[in-house]
Amino acid sequence: MSDSADTSRKAVKTYVPAYQKEEWQSHADELGMSQSEFVRTMVQAGRRGFEPDREEPNSPDADPGGNGLETQVLELLSADTYSWDELLEAVSDDIESRLDEALEELQSRNEIRYSGRRGGYTTVGDSDGN
Repeated sequence: MSDSADTSRKAVKTYVPAYQKEEWQSHADELGMSQSEFVRTMVQAGRRGFEPDREEPNSPDADPGGNGLETQVLELLSADTYSWDELLEAVSDDIESRLDEALEELQSRNEIRYSGRRGGYTTVGDSDGN
């Protein structure tokens, strides 16, 4: 992996009309993706001149879960050579970021919380007693 490649995560904010956000969320839900993952994927696809609607939905090479692992691996390898361990670390960071985003979203909707007493995350409806 290139020493100059910064793989840390940074937040990006943008403002769009409410109807557009709803459309994006609906499409992300259909693909089984978080909205952040959907926007990130669409931006990357657009940067490559790729139009997602042209992909054959039943193609065995399609990524029906929308996780983009194959695309992510190709992007990494197009920039540098990676060992197995380096690739695993690079793609594992994505799942950590996705989990972090999901936990933040669930907490913001007051569906889960962190309970030191229970030693981790719990749903809001759970009591603190075991």
